[in-house]
Amino acid sequence: MTALISDCNDRGKQLKTQNYFELHEVYAPRHPKTGVGSWRTRNWLNLARFSGPLYRACSSYPGVDINFFFLSPTNLPPRNISKSPGRWAVYSSVTSSQYPIFLQPTHITMSKTFSKDDVASHSKGDSLWIVIDEDVYDVTKFQDEHPGGKKILQRVAGKDASKQFWKYHNEGILKKYKAQLQVGSLNTKKVVEPTPAPAPAPKKAAPVAQAAPADYKPAATAEPQDPYGDLIPFADPSWYQGYSSPYFNDSHAALREEIREWVDTEIEPYVTEWDEGKKVPDTIYKQMGERGYLAGLLGVKYPEKHTPFRVKSVAPERWDLFHEMLLTDELSRAGSGGLVWNLIGGYGIGCPPLVKFGKKELVDRILPGILAGDKRICLAITEPDAGSDVANLGCEAKLSEDGKHYIVNGEKKWITNGIWADYFTTAVRTGKPGMEGLSVLLIEREAGGVSTRRMDCQGVWSSGTTYVTFEDVKVPVENLIGKENQGFKVIMTNFNHERIGIVIQCVRFARVCYEESMKYAHKRRTFGKKLIDHPVIRMKLAHMARQIEATYNWLENIIFQCQCMEETEAMLKLGGAIAGLKAQSTQTFEFCAREASQIFGGLSYSRGGQGGKIERLYRDVRAYAIPGGSEEIMLDLSMRQSLRVHQMFGMKL
Repeated sequence: MTALISDCNDRGKQLKTQNYFELHEVYAPRHPKTGVGSWRTRNWLNLARFSGPLYRACSSYPGVDINFFFLSPTNLPPRNISKSPGRWAVYSSVTSSQYPIFLQPTHITMSKTFSKDDVASHSKGDSLWIVIDEDVYDVTKFQDEHPGGKKILQRVAGKDASKQFWKYHNEGILKKYKAQLQVGSLNTKKVVEPTPAPAPAPKKAAPVAQAAPADYKPAATAEPQDPYGDLIPFADPSWYQGYSSPYFNDSHAALREEIREWVDTEIEPYVTEWDEGKKVPDTIYKQMGERGYLAGLLGVKYPEKHTPFRVKSVAPERWDLFHEMLLTDELSRAGSGGLVWNLIGGYGIGCPPLVKFGKKELVDRILPGILAGDKRICLAITEPDAGSDVANLGCEAKLSEDGKHYIVNGEKKWITNGIWADYFTTAVRTGKPGMEGLSVLLIEREAGGVSTRRMDCQGVWSSGTTYVTFEDVKVPVENLIGKENQGFKVIMTNFNHERIGIVIQCVRFARVCYEESMKYAHKRRTFGKKLIDHPVIRMKLAHMARQIEATYNWLENIIFQCQCMEETEAMLKLGGAIAGLKAQSTQTFEFCAREASQIFGGLSYSRGGQGGKIERLYRDVRAYAIPGGSEEIMLDLSMRQSLRVHQMFGMKL
């Protein structure tokens, strides 16, 4: 493959292309101390997988012609590459690595093009090319791997197969195989130049506070953000589509773009593969830490002192609960509860109690490794005989004779991420029966006596649902979270954060079901017209949209209230509403999954393919309707708690 490289002095241009290049020579620069030498290889490099700029290496030695090009996956500033051996993927035509080389940003574009006649000449089984959306793909070696058989590919050999491709596939398939199979584009395809970044808007003067008149009405001061995404009605929150919102600003828009780009390129194309394998690569979880995302999912201010990692698009001091909501929401766009639970399920409910109620020494020792993505934590409350009835948990912890340890014995069941967790935030009984005898301990796996086994469940396959057994586990008294026999408060406070996380995921999963259905309805034809032209299909989509929007707007209001209240106040005032919202969200999710399945028909009954997301999400529904409090428990709690609180307010009934 050939590439056009701009001048070495072309500073500052970021790599925005989605093209793929074959590297004939790849080098690791020779390090003066370690002696790491050069090597040659032949492989494919997906430039879209690199988030940083492309760098060209220039020599400071006059007369030395060096033509190295580096892709920086770590976003490091330009530097002498001898300080970072082995950290660069290199495109090169010479082997002058013995000279000091310095990096400067540059730009790269695709130049390999073909005419339609060129493509038509590759129409045989031993050389088979096809065109999809004016991009050219060599599928010669892919014929035997094609799920529908090689004959289907041979029918469109040397031709434009766009219509046939989109009839049977979704965009995720193209993302997955593009790097391996694309060889170029048609010479008729227009080159889309990167859109220059808009000039920053001038800062507005701060408004002068004035006394409000008697007939004062609050005015909507929030300016709408630029439209974003595919602009399918109700497939994204309204503020994505040019509508005003009092909750979101430019920092939220920047975070949204950052996460979506990462999910679209690094995660979504592989979700089905990971789900079938029941494991998300550890490197993805590590990236969650390095990107600063884990630190932003605790329901508290960004914990700057416990991690060196920062979210690229949002300064720590600007981080709020709507950023956390947005992060969970965009991760959920991949359409897999197993993925989301793998990355944030155990962490999002197991780590907040440690941060909020753990002793400083314990937090300082444990938290940095967790936030970095090196260690994993989970929440262990549910037992074989106790779920929502938390007050009757039986796992016991007895104080040792010397008073230095708790000795823990018992079992926990359906523990998310437990199979690979290093730490277990565990509810134990340290006192009398009932809620007044509960405590919370941080149990470390390396203490010994902890055994885990994976549980096979209906859905969320890659979440690592686990059965945990504690046998005479010695836990230092310093690992007590909160106060002894006052663990019920810790648990109840944590439930609100857990349930809001479930709501965020359910609403987005419902949107995914709706969006996939809308796209399919515009493509699939029955009885001579598209599905979307049938009134019964539009009615199904309308019912999905109205439930999604109602649930989402309730969610926004709850999160805003959480931001305005202290945690104890929020636990008291919002607990009932959050419980009701949790039930509303899981019922909305279930409704949308069912209606989407009806729209997709048989495709939603098969794993993978166009209906793969719908089939997977349908299996995931029960994993949301039951954990964190079943719908029945939630609806009852919603009324009981709300009535109790409003009696305190002076309810007139």
